[in-house]
Amino acid sequence: MPTITVNVDDDLKERMEKHPEINWSEVTRQAIRDKIENLELLDELTADSELTTEDVDEIAAKINESARKRVEKESE
Repeated sequence: MPTITVNVDDDLKERMEKHPEINWSEVTRQAIRDKIENLELLDELTADSELTTEDVDEIAAKINESARKRVEKESE
């Protein structure tokens, strides 16, 4: 099995060391696996899309603005 190296800052390393019962390699493998599966699904869903990155950014901004307004209204 190939090996990769993951760099973490000193604070995170200290926090990880407080939990020696955790297999951090397995946690990392699972996180990478989950991310890859999500990216593959995204690739599959967008394979036939004609949207540009700019189109996607514009749609995302509209969704974020709508969500922000909804949260503001609910908190009144």
